[in-house]
Amino acid sequence: MNTKSPARHFIYTDWILIETQFDPEQLHSRETLFTIGNGFLGTRGSFEEGYIRALPATFIHGVYNDVPVVYTELANCPDWLPLVVIINDERFRLNQGEILQYDRQLDLRQGIVSRSLRWRSPSGNTIDIHFERFASLADQHVLGQRCRLTPLNFDGVIEVQASINGYPENQGFNHWEDLDQGKTDQGIWFHSRTRKSRIDIGMAAKMTISGAEASLQVSTAPGYPTLSGSFFATSQQTVTVEKLVTVFTSREIDAPVLAAQEKLAHLPDYTTLLNANAQAWEEVWQYSDIVIEGDSTAAFAVRYNLFQLLIAAPRHGDKVSIPAKTLSGFGYRGHVFWDTEIFILPFFTFTQPDLARNLLSYRYYTLDGARRKAIHSGYQGAMYAWESAVTGDEVTPRWSLPNDFYGEDVRIWCRDREIHISADITYAIWYYWQVTGDDQWMRDCGAEIVLDTAVFWGSRVEFNSQEQRYEIRGVIGADEYHELVHNNTFTNRMVQWHLEKALLVYDWLHQNFPERAAELAEKLPLTLEMRSHWQDIINKIWIPYNSATGLIEQCEGFFQLEDINLEDYEPRQRSIQAILGIEETNERQVLKQPDVLMLLYLMRESADYPYNQKALQANWDYYAPRTDITYGSSLGPAIHAILASDLGQSELAYKRFMQAVMVDLEDSRGNTADGIHGASAGGIWQTVVFGFGGIQFTDSKPVANPHLPPGWTRLKFKLHWRGQWHEFDLRSQQTTQEEKNREFILFASPANSPSLHNPDIRGVIFDLDGVLTDTAEYHYLAWQQLADEEGIPFNRQANEPLRGISRRASLMMILGNRQYSEAEIEEMMERKNNYYIELIQTISPKDLLPGAIALLDELRQNGIKTAIGSASKNARMVVERLGIADQVDAIADGYSVQQPKPAPDLFLYAANQLKLAPQQCVVFEDAAAGIEAALAAKMWTVGLGPSERVGSAHIVLPSLAGVKWAELQAKLSDVSRQQLT
Repeated sequence: MNTKSPARHFIYTDWILIETQFDPEQLHSRETLFTIGNGFLGTRGSFEEGYIRALPATFIHGVYNDVPVVYTELANCPDWLPLVVIINDERFRLNQGEILQYDRQLDLRQGIVSRSLRWRSPSGNTIDIHFERFASLADQHVLGQRCRLTPLNFDGVIEVQASINGYPENQGFNHWEDLDQGKTDQGIWFHSRTRKSRIDIGMAAKMTISGAEASLQVSTAPGYPTLSGSFFATSQQTVTVEKLVTVFTSREIDAPVLAAQEKLAHLPDYTTLLNANAQAWEEVWQYSDIVIEGDSTAAFAVRYNLFQLLIAAPRHGDKVSIPAKTLSGFGYRGHVFWDTEIFILPFFTFTQPDLARNLLSYRYYTLDGARRKAIHSGYQGAMYAWESAVTGDEVTPRWSLPNDFYGEDVRIWCRDREIHISADITYAIWYYWQVTGDDQWMRDCGAEIVLDTAVFWGSRVEFNSQEQRYEIRGVIGADEYHELVHNNTFTNRMVQWHLEKALLVYDWLHQNFPERAAELAEKLPLTLEMRSHWQDIINKIWIPYNSATGLIEQCEGFFQLEDINLEDYEPRQRSIQAILGIEETNERQVLKQPDVLMLLYLMRESADYPYNQKALQANWDYYAPRTDITYGSSLGPAIHAILASDLGQSELAYKRFMQAVMVDLEDSRGNTADGIHGASAGGIWQTVVFGFGGIQFTDSKPVANPHLPPGWTRLKFKLHWRGQWHEFDLRSQQTTQEEKNREFILFASPANSPSLHNPDIRGVIFDLDGVLTDTAEYHYLAWQQLADEEGIPFNRQANEPLRGISRRASLMMILGNRQYSEAEIEEMMERKNNYYIELIQTISPKDLLPGAIALLDELRQNGIKTAIGSASKNARMVVERLGIADQVDAIADGYSVQQPKPAPDLFLYAANQLKLAPQQCVVFEDAAAGIEAALAAKMWTVGLGPSERVGSAHIVLPSLAGVKWAELQAKLSDVSRQQLT
């Protein structure tokens, strides 16, 4: 797999993912990352205007269709996105003309994707284009798009074409046959049907144009109905185009076309719909949000993963579940795995229990499919499919194509051997019931699943008369690197646990709902002999656990397999199985993902056998080093993070957590293009809440035993437990003084202080980074990217000495004693600068630090001249983007002088530009090198930040927030008087 595509051109805020540059090489993975949805459908982040080799897709829950002979998959539905812009007969395309500015954002708080561009056409017409789209969470059948167009250097005719594309493909296969299309008073409509499953879809769309006189026309080319609007636009004039789309299928209504038309006819305007969507999202986040302070990347990334789960969760009980790749990509054909119950479900159980019930109800609706699989396999009861679609029948492909074009097809054994899913589903049902107390659903749905799958286990186990024990042979456990094992401990113990709970459920049902108990006893059937058989299995099933050492053997004979040291294969960018091959991997003690450790995690909540601290430590020490945690399965890192946290290994826990939380944002496995890693997203929530939050459950309430990662100062979330909401606001144990009294700290006068009895300050020189705005983070990210590419160790601690010094000096500190030619040094400086420029494209006035604009205004009112003194060669660009160019009188930057800080040249140059003597200037700096430079220039100094960094300044402040010019003058006078005494 390709892992050479780190997350470049990204900025994370608290709630917004910002892409600062279009990279065609990342087209498909970014389509996944910018997916939006509403629990009914998901739409990949493809461009409205289209792009070569793009994979646009809209997936609707439950709309499956068969590819003849091969498999069943979610059908890519007709595309509602097409919105083509033609400027003076030149079509806007990203692969033509020139992109002058680019910015794409995903707003997690409201589920909105927006894109802003400045584009120059091949003939030289320059235009600003702003797109946005949303899938309404307030009304799942409503979709919206908006496009704002502003010509910058021309007057001319602009045409906008809003279409429905009736020719969607699943990577080469079209599941649809067109039935009809047409126009109404409101716009256009389209009707199509899946070829095999015979599901109808009805879509309708309308377009409005404001800001210019426009003529609208309708084109009904077969399979591509289009609304076209033309208007004459003048330079600097903004015209707004809005497109509203409605969509229904025959899965939820008998006449989807009519429903779409009627819905469209009665829709309010775009803004009203957008506000309703925002309100719906606000209600969802009120209960589902996780607040992390002290780690901005983790804070955003957690929200991002939760967002992807929220947009994939069916909200109206549509007999569907969340596929492994959610509704964001073609991976796994839209099939449902154990990922949903074990990894994803807890998030919804504790924050959106109604949605959790919908997900579990899918297993009830597909129970007959599980029964058919059991019969086909020669067993009784219900045997759930490893991969499931709409009916619950097995849809795991029997064969997979090899990576080698000339190789043989690969048999997929999971469909036949990975049978633990039936116990996994019962596990999810049991804990949903314990958390919610939903007796009605348990009576009507859950109990039947638990009991009928228990019937299956009763027929699946084998009795070894020689050993006088029950066994389960010929299986695949959670670790899929071993494709045929006997007595996998994970499977055996989960079956034992399942049967224990089945007996409890039957007794509960018999005592509380005897009629339902009698109904199921006759239907399944459940005889006294069968229940006695279950108890016998519970007593005698083989669990290879060594109580003396606490060590558990993963499966029969695992300890006799050839051992492996994964370090011997580093560095690598592929899984161990890809390196060794399937057969050799089968013969090694190497795991694709946690197996014994997964069992211990599932038994952890109730401290069920064999979970205890001794067993956890022993099995962690044995199995963690043998797990291909980097390139095996994406399901593993979150589980390892929780268990490492339990064991007090906080640094490793955080490392594994970040590996999980960034798997898609950084495309670290090279397969984000296939869709979001849904199970990993669910595991992330469990890591934060159960791992770092340390949530445990008593008889009366959940309690926290937090062990927050280093740097996290706060963790806040809510849990719904037994009918009540519990809010947790956890703080780090280290003493913090975030709200310090704003007192000026005076230090002994530096030796280079300007010697004046009464300071006559007429000019203020501001450093830029860390003083007026915080671009220091962008510098750090750019240096980090460069260092990573060059294989040079670099972290935030190593970045600290770089504050305030030049690019070359910074690079030389990073390189240390490594030898590079001058040409290589120049290339690296340029590369770093390009990364930095990409990162700062979205800087705006909102990025000014607190107090900056107020102080600039006060200085201007008092007649004080101001200048920027920054070592950055991009200072002018940043000043322009911050919107303060008209509030500074001079700029001294990296181009102004030869000698950078700590030499005084830069500040002396700024003073000269202001036509002031050095002693008439005060410098605001946040770096030690800057303070040293200002003192060498014989200027007054104000240090911003900790005293250990800027303590040599005349005055030290935490920031500009609340700073008053008159107070500053008074304090500088105090310093001057101290000099005299």
